[in-house]
Amino acid sequence: MGQKKDLTGSEKSKIVRYLAEGCSSLKIAKLLKRDHRTIKRFIQNSQQGRKKRVEKPRRKITAHELRKVKRAAAKMPLDATSLAIFQSCNITGVPKSTRCAILRDMAKVRKAERRPPLNKTHKLKRQDWAKKYLKTDFSKVLWTDEMRVSLDGPDGWARGWIGKGQRAPVPLRRQQGGGGVLVWAGIIKDELVGPFRVEDGVKLNSQSYCQFLEDTFFKQWYRKKSASFKKNMIFMQDNAPSHASKYSTAWLARKGIKEEKLMTWPPCSPDLNPIENLWSIIKCEIYKEGKQYTSLNSVWEAVVAAARNVDGEQIKTLTGSMDGRLLSVLAKKGGYIGR
Repeated sequence: MGQKKDLTGSEKSKIVRYLAEGCSSLKIAKLLKRDHRTIKRFIQNSQQGRKKRVEKPRRKITAHELRKVKRAAAKMPLDATSLAIFQSCNITGVPKSTRCAILRDMAKVRKAERRPPLNKTHKLKRQDWAKKYLKTDFSKVLWTDEMRVSLDGPDGWARGWIGKGQRAPVPLRRQQGGGGVLVWAGIIKDELVGPFRVEDGVKLNSQSYCQFLEDTFFKQWYRKKSASFKKNMIFMQDNAPSHASKYSTAWLARKGIKEEKLMTWPPCSPDLNPIENLWSIIKCEIYKEGKQYTSLNSVWEAVVAAARNVDGEQIKTLTGSMDGRLLSVLAKKGGYIGR
């Protein structure tokens, strides 16, 4: 057997397979017609594994300086680099690698929370709400909400795989996302109500909100329902000022939506509204592959098309998740449950 310098990929695979079958290195050498030393060297190198990274010695930072860094990081959690944090503490001469290593020992790089903070009162009200509606038939609840969509998408953090030698696409950037469209919709059992578009330039206060409901929800959907359906339906809306005002409450009462037919809503609770998940489905569809729009009408048409693609089973899954959400709220003592 002649000695060769390198093993081929096929030979290495065969060695692994023969070892798994219990063959000795000598037998493998005979089977592959390779030098025994070459086989043994490959097996030894494979068993050694990767070498551990050797940490370089850091510049020494005193305990007092560490406390100053920790306080500084807590004061500016989102808008400060490692350099800015150390400079605010008058600590100079520390290389970036050391600064980042020190900060990693006491902190993590995280995004800002997009949900409102919950205090003790909020948590108690969420628990009271869950107990109140624990035995509710949620197939009779109409869950409503508004969503704003912009021409440029929800944010500028889109990422994707870019082929070697290709340039990343440059998205259009416009002031305020190029403007947007305000959309209202509702879901009940396995049915989607809407979506309906709020007229451009209209700011939703109590009066305009009620007029909007009259022109869309009541005239185009609610009036077509049977008397028994109207009698059992429960209307849900969040605590936006235009929703929860005395004017809006009195107007809905004149429409027959009052008392037990109007669901009370706990503060700071978007995670409890299943229509928020519908908005996520629609936004993922209309902004997929970094899609952007050139006019408000085109983004509205995309919303309508995406809403039509949401089938009844998806909606039923969302509305049918309420029992689990209530139990999660109680289990977490009013804390956030995610969506």
